[in-house]
Parts: sequence; structure tokens; C-alpha cells
Amino acid sequence: MTATLLSMRIPLTNEALATLLRPRYLDLLVSSPALPLPVGSLNPDPEPLERFGRRFPLAPGRCLEEYGAFYVGGSEAISDPDLDPDLSRLLLGWAPGRPFSSCCPDTGRTQDEGARAWRLRARRHYLVERARDARVVGLLAGTLGVARHREALAHLRNLTQAAGKRSYVLALGRPTPAKLANFPEVDVFVLLACPLGALATQPSGSFFRPVLAPCELEAACNPAWPPPGLAPHLTHYADLLPGSPFHVPLPPPDSELWDTPDVSLITGDLRPPPAWKPSTDPGCSALTPRPQLELAESSPAASFLSSRSWQGLQPCLGQTPVTAAVSGRRGIAIAYEDEGSS
Repeated sequence: MTATLLSMRIPLTNEALATLLRPRYLDLLVSSPALPLPVGSLNPDPEPLERFGRRFPLAPGRCLEEYGAFYVGGSEAISDPDLDPDLSRLLLGWAPGRPFSSCCPDTGRTQDEGARAWRLRARRHYLVERARDARVVGLLAGTLGVARHREALAHLRNLTQAAGKRSYVLALGRPTPAKLANFPEVDVFVLLACPLGALATQPSGSFFRPVLAPCELEAACNPAWPPPGLAPHLTHYADLLPGSPFHVPLPPPDSELWDTPDVSLITGDLRPPPAWKPSTDPGCSALTPRPQLELAESSPAASFLSSRSWQGLQPCLGQTPVTAAVSGRRGIAIAYEDEGSS
């Protein structure tokens, strides 16, 4: 029988359902959420593969791309299954050529998830394009207790700097539309969190600016990253750091990858090369000329402020005549002394 994967959200029913299915499916693999191990517990041997926020006990010599998926989970209360974070992670990361089906325990309804996976991948490509067009990136520190989070923040800041973008680190707790609306000058946000703490796909209009995963920022800023369709979807930021098999280092400044013409699929404009890249032309002078737009807008935040209709109180230095201080109005806002009684 074809190898099939059973992916459950409710660990208590995993083994019971697997016992019923094993006589029908000879090669059955049961995954479980990648919850943190208790303090003092021993790691299982062999250690299972951890992907998409789940653990997969693969046999030696087997790979996850050989399996199809059957997802049991979700709830009837969720109006849009695209907003299920667990299912969204699996659909984005699963091999596109392998079958993927789901079953809702509340209703017993099963369906093929190929069309939904295509929608999620299309949205991911759109978010990558938004990140490439962005000039100001907000890095949301969603976790401060998971290992290597400081190294991951430094890696993301180096990415944005190499791509000619400005980045700001924000510690706001769990992101909400009201919190992120306080930073209108930020073009995109990147949430740095563990796989189980990442946000699900948000409905259109919920956030003022899109919220991306770290791997989507990597795809937007690293020209050496594989193209769409070949790049893996990584849900843990540790997979982007040195030492991981998925780590792709930035190319050197003199690499031809930085000179590849890049056209925005959203605006249709040609994106300029990163400003930090030095010139390799031996005939040029020590001062490398830059485009006029890049020179005039050295600070994205200042450029955003200048485009606003109200920029705060204007001091008007030298334009206001000097006068002696006078007594102001006395009283409270609803009844000043000079207003009389009504």
C-alpha cells in the first residue's frame, strides 16, 4: 500500500486511530506536535525529524518527500480553514507533488487540499514580493526564551542591511492589528517566534501591513536563495542560521547575483541595486555616484514623515514676534472664569 502519513492535532487520539489504520496502510507514519521536552528528560534515540512544528519518526534511509499526508484536525468553529495555523504550515511545506487530504473530527468531512495549498503558496509569493519592495522592515521579537533568538535577530538585521533596507526591532508581545498600526512608516513586519507561536494566515484587511515569516524575508533579501518552487518552507528561524543544512550564506559584495535585474511584480518598477554594494569598476573615482533618489532619501523614516500632511507642531523659529508674557485663562475646561455662568 502507498506510504501515507497521519498528522494529528490531538495527541490522545493518535495511537488509537493509528491502530485502526495500520492493517490497511503498511507504511504508516504518525506525527506529533514538536512541544518542548520537559527539563531533565532524555532525547529519544534516534531523534525524530522536526519540520513544520511537528516531529516525524522516520525510519533510517527514508525521507519525508516520499509520503503523502492525511491531516486529522481542525474544528467546525473555524469558518475559514485557511486560518488554521497547523494545517497552513503543513500545506506550505509539504512536497507539491504528493497527495494531501484532511478530515475534520467534528463533522467527519474529508477533502483534498491541493487547491488550498496552491492558494497559500500564491499568497506566500505575494508576501515575498512585498518584502522586496519594502524599504523599512519591522522585526517583531515574538520570543525571548527560545534558543538562538539573539543570533536570529542579528541574522535578519544583516539580511535587511545587505538588501539596502532599514530595520527596527520591536518587542510588543503577541502582535495585534492595533499594536502594529502604531508604526505606519514600517512597510512589512517579520515575526520571530517558534513554529507553534507563529501567526496563522490572516484574513485580508486585518493587519495594516503584512506580517511575514523569517524564511520569507530570507527569500526576499538573499539573492542566493533558491527560486520559488525549489526553496523549502522553513517554520523555525534556527533553520536559517549557520550550522543548519538549509542555511544559505549571503553572496560576497562583488558577486554578480547583486547585479541581476529585478522587477517588482506588484508595481512593475525596476528595483535599484542595494546601496551598500561597492563598485568594481577600476576606472571609477573613489566616490561612487549613486542615483539621485537614493541620495535625497537617506532616511526612510524622514522621507515618510515629509510625506505626511501633519508633521507635528512647527517651531517657526524667527517668524514669531517676541512679546511679554500675559495671564492666561483660569478655570476648568467646562467653565472658564471669563465665560460667565449659563
